[in-house]
Amino acid sequence: MTSDITERLLSDETETEDDIDEKNIEDGKDVEVDEESGLLNFPKSSGLTSQQAAELLQKFGPNQLPEKVKPKWLQFCEILWQPLPLMIWAAAIVELGIEDYVDAGILFAINFLNASLSYYETSKAGNAIAALKKSLKPTAVCFRDGKWDDKFDATRLVPGDLIQLGSGAAVPADCMINHGEVEVDESAMTGESLPVTLQERQMAKMGGTIARGEVEATVVLTGPNTFFGKTASMLSNDKGKNNMQKMLEKIMIILVVLSMTLCSISLIYLLADGYDIVDSFSFAVVVLVASIPMAIEIVVLTTLAAGAREMSKFGAIVSRLSAVEDLAGMNMLCSDKTGTLTKNKMLIQEMAPTFEPNIGQRDLLLFAALAAKWDAPPKDALDTLILRCPLWAPGQVPVSAEGRTQLEKENMENDIIFRELQKATADYERLDFMPFDPICKRTESTILVKSSGKIFKVTKGAPHVILGLDPDEHKAHAVHESVEHFGNDGVRCLAIAVSEPLPGWTKENPPPTAWHLQGLLSFLDPPRDDTKSTIKRAQDFGVPVRMITGDHILIAKKTCKDLDMGQLDGENWPNIQGATALPRLGPNGEIPPNLKSDYGSVIQSADGFAQVYPEHKFLIVECFRELGFKTGMTGDGVNDAPALKQADVGIAVSGATDAARAASAIVLTKEGLSTIVDGIVIARMIFRRMKSFLTYRIAATLQLLFFFFIALFAFPPDQFLPNPEPDNLDSTWPSYFSLPVLMLMTITVLNDGTLCSVGYDNVVPSPKPENWNLPALFLVSSSLGVIACSSSLLLLWLCLDSWNDNSFFQKIGYGGLQYGEVINVMFLKVAVTDFLTLISSRTQQNFFFTSFPSRILCGAACISLSLSTILALVWPKGDLNGVPVTGLATGSSDPLLALYVWIYCIIIFLIQDVVKVGCFKVLTKHNIFDINGTRKQAQIIKELLQSKRQKMTSTRRKSTYHQSTNKHRVLSHFDPDGDKPIKVPVVPQPTTPHEAKAKKYQSTRF
Repeated sequence: MTSDITERLLSDETETEDDIDEKNIEDGKDVEVDEESGLLNFPKSSGLTSQQAAELLQKFGPNQLPEKVKPKWLQFCEILWQPLPLMIWAAAIVELGIEDYVDAGILFAINFLNASLSYYETSKAGNAIAALKKSLKPTAVCFRDGKWDDKFDATRLVPGDLIQLGSGAAVPADCMINHGEVEVDESAMTGESLPVTLQERQMAKMGGTIARGEVEATVVLTGPNTFFGKTASMLSNDKGKNNMQKMLEKIMIILVVLSMTLCSISLIYLLADGYDIVDSFSFAVVVLVASIPMAIEIVVLTTLAAGAREMSKFGAIVSRLSAVEDLAGMNMLCSDKTGTLTKNKMLIQEMAPTFEPNIGQRDLLLFAALAAKWDAPPKDALDTLILRCPLWAPGQVPVSAEGRTQLEKENMENDIIFRELQKATADYERLDFMPFDPICKRTESTILVKSSGKIFKVTKGAPHVILGLDPDEHKAHAVHESVEHFGNDGVRCLAIAVSEPLPGWTKENPPPTAWHLQGLLSFLDPPRDDTKSTIKRAQDFGVPVRMITGDHILIAKKTCKDLDMGQLDGENWPNIQGATALPRLGPNGEIPPNLKSDYGSVIQSADGFAQVYPEHKFLIVECFRELGFKTGMTGDGVNDAPALKQADVGIAVSGATDAARAASAIVLTKEGLSTIVDGIVIARMIFRRMKSFLTYRIAATLQLLFFFFIALFAFPPDQFLPNPEPDNLDSTWPSYFSLPVLMLMTITVLNDGTLCSVGYDNVVPSPKPENWNLPALFLVSSSLGVIACSSSLLLLWLCLDSWNDNSFFQKIGYGGLQYGEVINVMFLKVAVTDFLTLISSRTQQNFFFTSFPSRILCGAACISLSLSTILALVWPKGDLNGVPVTGLATGSSDPLLALYVWIYCIIIFLIQDVVKVGCFKVLTKHNIFDINGTRKQAQIIKELLQSKRQKMTSTRRKSTYHQSTNKHRVLSHFDPDGDKPIKVPVVPQPTTPHEAKAKKYQSTRF
């Protein structure tokens, strides 16, 4: 046998897991059935030799997950090779070329600072696979070279190995049960609360834990080929850049292209006009630096980090900062059921049908406890259900959680329940106990009543097992009805039977036992206390919730009804889709090419999904994303990890496994989902702050870029001087206007440094999901930028024209300005207008006075604007990069000029704000650029309807073809006396009323 299995496994026809479960998928059969059919011919192992194992190890590789790691230095270098850093490199290189080393050093420092902060955020990614590897159990009990090794390295297991699976052991690989029966806890893999019973030639999957029984098994699949390994391979698939990165990249590309275009035009113009090459490149650097939003990544990361710290106060730990922005725009939340929507804790329900007189639920609970070891800790889920039932201490449990941790609360409740349980069983003594056996499938105790000396037996187990002990047919009928009724609501049952008294009982010679079924205890995994209200709050915020679970469809429907989950006004509510209606990954783990068109309508219309596997969860999340939803996924087990990473917002709930936490962007430290809604509110506030900053940053960049570009052609300073030139000029006026690079970087550093406080600004969260609408963002920013740029050009014209007799400055008696004063006036004007643009942009569609800035932002603004004003007043007289500068409070200058600039900026700010509000009103009224977010979803629905009509048309054509060809169809039979087939025409059979009714039902159903 050993040589046969080795020969087969070393052949090229070895089946993978896809081969095993693919055969009947097209027929809609369950995956477990497919596994059984694939394992029917798989040989049972009797152990391998080291030589055979070495050959198999060479072919299949070690029993561990492959890992792809990108070097850290490469990650850092990739950050420096982005559009924004490239612009800064270009500006710095030009500064070096013209020997302006101070400005070049500042540009280099800004570049490396941006890269360092970006690297810090991105370096946290990619740890999900490491957590999955860590969760693999490293040892196994393996039969190798004719002897058992209970410390065998599980990574050396190969297909064909013989291993032993015992109670409490982890399943080290996907293996086939050789003989007997065993119970396996697969809750972390499938979400099923109770252990599953596996028998001969059924598959125990890696990652499960043996709950009861002991068997020998043959290893079938190892490493990445296992169910667990496929989960890890899905987890390792990189879904690309997150939405925040894509949006920032688009903004930077637009600004880079615009900047390079204007810089090139300016440079060509200056060189063609005969200007010095150094001066020409110096001006190009000014335009380039003006267009670079230098601290855009720093401010965004700071804002996100501030939001992450705020969310942590509510019990939500953010492991990927961009998830804060994703959470703000989330408009679909997919949630695992077990442990997420529910308590992951089976509880006794009120319904308890009894079949003997004077028996109630409390009596059934007592009998069930007697059928377990009530004086010892619970051994499994069913014992926990009975022995930790709150009904033992009504009115005492649950205890108040005030001032206690969750663990302290649970320990206190368990102590109270245990004390009351011991009181209830004080008059009983256990004489004998039969633990759960996979063959008889029940537990049994022999009990002595101390007060009366009466001896009897009590047993508990599955209803159909206990029914076999009681011959009463009336009870059997009643039990079947009750179980069916409960099953339709997704409620499970535990049957309890008690024997007649057993006088003269001895363990060595027990008398015959006559059993009487007492009744049924119903139980289920109930929803968490706050889940229903949390789902309602989420829906009020425009975030519908869809359940995805590995549990049975009936249980999923029951949960949906209890939580009012899904589309309540739907015709078939709750519409729960099973695995047969859902997509599957391709043979190489790829996503189906027509996922949205083939499955979009099914997935979008469903209220939940049941009996699914990890790849289903993964593809459901991906389909929602392809449908245009920004999708969140909550979960706690290994089975949730691929979907958690694929989702835009992966959320690991309290108590989640390491793999789930590592795959998630947000980890909850408090039980329940209420933290998610709190997180949504905080995230939308953070989103508003980032939108305010980016609106300002784009507007500020556009106003500076076009200001210098237009000024180059339209406002040559030397052309404004009267002829002859005044004698009291203290410097030569240049032939084109430009601010020194140092002044521009001073404005940028002061304002962007202040903008880091935007993360703490006062904002009102949006009642609906937020999203980035770049066309609308650029249009609003452009409206702000046009006003700011126009006002700067107007002020520049007034200052340059100040020496002419009919100029504004001459009319008010102020006189002409020195060119150094003009530079400082424009420096102050740009600095003040730059910041006031933020004050307008922070309230978005509302006027600036509708929301007062936070104290932190006000304080930072006062410092920044004060420094800008002081620098404009006291800047030493001289020149920077060949440009004259003169402080407005130095020499013969009038410091009141700074006050007049401030007044002018405030007037322009008020005009800016009115124009901004008007722009938003026009956009909203006419839904320009789909700013209301309704056009995209309508287009998706239209596409799905068209796809559905095409499928229906195709189905009708096939149906018409089969009807036409069926008229000539014949059956072929072989002649019993020869080899030739006999063709027998098909004769239509008369339709009975029953068949007609069935056909009508099928036509309406399918």
